[in-house]
Amino acid sequence: MSFKKNDRKIIGAWTMYDWANSVYPLVITSAIFPIFYEKSTAEIISFFGIDFVNTELYSYIISLSYLIVAFLSPLLSGIADYSGNKKSYMRFFCYLGAIACISFFFFDVKQIELSMLSVLLGSIGFSGSLVFYNAYLPAICTTNLHDKVSAKGFSMGYIGASLLLIICLVLITGKIIPDAARWAFVLTGIWWVGFSQITFRGLPGNVFNHKPEGNRLLKGFNELEKVWKELKTQKPLKRYLAAFFTYSMGVQTIMLMAVFFGTKEIDWTIGLDFSNLIETGSDLIKAKKEMSENNMETGLIISILVIQFIAVAGAYLMAYLSKILGNIRTLSIVVFIWALICIAAYQFVYTPTQFYIIAAVIGFVMGGVQSLSRSTYSKLLPETEDHASYFSFYDVLEKMGIVIGTFFFGFIEGMFSIRESVLMLIVFFIIGFLLLLRVPKTDALKGR
Repeated sequence: MSFKKNDRKIIGAWTMYDWANSVYPLVITSAIFPIFYEKSTAEIISFFGIDFVNTELYSYIISLSYLIVAFLSPLLSGIADYSGNKKSYMRFFCYLGAIACISFFFFDVKQIELSMLSVLLGSIGFSGSLVFYNAYLPAICTTNLHDKVSAKGFSMGYIGASLLLIICLVLITGKIIPDAARWAFVLTGIWWVGFSQITFRGLPGNVFNHKPEGNRLLKGFNELEKVWKELKTQKPLKRYLAAFFTYSMGVQTIMLMAVFFGTKEIDWTIGLDFSNLIETGSDLIKAKKEMSENNMETGLIISILVIQFIAVAGAYLMAYLSKILGNIRTLSIVVFIWALICIAAYQFVYTPTQFYIIAAVIGFVMGGVQSLSRSTYSKLLPETEDHASYFSFYDVLEKMGIVIGTFFFGFIEGMFSIRESVLMLIVFFIIGFLLLLRVPKTDALKGR
């Protein structure tokens, strides 16, 4: 190897990519774009001549994007491991996602098919880059630091994304520039590309000094086949991946679709004072609607910021608990809490205050489950140089989980309502919890 593990500068460069790219899932998939999309489109929308509920269509597009990445990433990661070229693939997907993000500026409901292409490519770029980003974790630090470094990365992401969201919120609410929401998409893409340069300058390119020869595509397949054979002999790893695949369906779907629950199921007129309105008739109805929408936008973004900042504490707390209880036991507790969240959201969450409370709880477990899931997997890996290939399996399961989760979320909403869609997610958490209990104990995952 051309560098030493646990180098602070390299770890710092690695965590900066979380700072750079976490603005996409926050601003685009969780906060500003869902509100923009909901306001820009009708409840029923025609897509290539077929009518969909607007959020149903969105969930299908997200499902498709992750399905594409699930097929691409194993092959590309095999090539990347063989050639030692993880950073180049990571850079390609980063730029693809950032450019697609900037193109959201031109979103036009009259050209919905073309506009949804931006959503598709942005999602592919974001998730594709993470395959190679995550694969660096076991290469740059020793096992005893995986939980801590993983938590630091997610925490950097939560803080950086929150900072940009606040800037965007000021632009939108202050009406500083016309079409501020659209400019927020441009800022997000620029932020992503700009700060990622720190990562690309600091991370080593060819960690294991591989010297590729021959057909890289064929060698990529061979690399993937080798890792697959190794994976089948790793009992703790196989069982953990089964559990991760299942509970990740619920976690990722909630993170992608939570804002739409807030726009459709929460009564944002509660607490508003309409007594000073002087309009009458249709103007009064319009004024009340505008006040309610403004209250909804502010409330949703505040709840998302609450989630982000609490997630920082959650990531570090779960890393600390894993030292005491062990990774699997800590993850089991977190997944059980996720199941309780689904029940509470379905049964009790109707008002803004109730939505803020559930958002705070989500933030607490979101940071923990994301950070600890990644570091637990990295701890279970055998001694290998094929980190990208191994992490591609992790990523494929996560992406296929999102495909299944978001598809059924949209399907059930189309059949019933979004509230029933939330209740359905409890199945994933219960099965995931039970599967975690079947993961064999290993020294790498034990607590004190």
